[in-house]
Amino acid sequence: MAKHGLSLGLAFLIAGSAMPALAEGIAVTMNQAKIVKLSRAADTIIIGNPEIADASVQDASTVVLTGKGFGVTNLVILDDTGAPIIDEQVMVSRSTDSTLRIYRRASVQTLSCTPYCESSYKTDAERQSEQEMNSE
Repeated sequence: MAKHGLSLGLAFLIAGSAMPALAEGIAVTMNQAKIVKLSRAADTIIIGNPEIADASVQDASTVVLTGKGFGVTNLVILDDTGAPIIDEQVMVSRSTDSTLRIYRRASVQTLSCTPYCESSYKTDAERQSEQEMNSE
């Protein structure tokens, strides 16, 4: 587990748009960031699997959650007394907007069509995921 101790002097404010409901978790798109606002100062951030998502403090009222790899992990943020501020599942998925996937037997090619279709950038996590899918 990745654990980052963070001492923040200012209290975090709840954003106008609250966190998703507990049952829903937090949905993040691969290679994109999501802003998470907290109700009080955070002391510790824990990401269950740092290869799926990463969290960093942007400023006194903002934590930025970034999707790094496909899958589900969890995010736990604790205050200075060890009480949980957030304890949520994080689901990271691929963006399907403006993309085209071509399947040729066991191989998959993803094209980014913005506006012309070209091979899309793949992170190590995407390449590994596709290799695992193709070997099954």
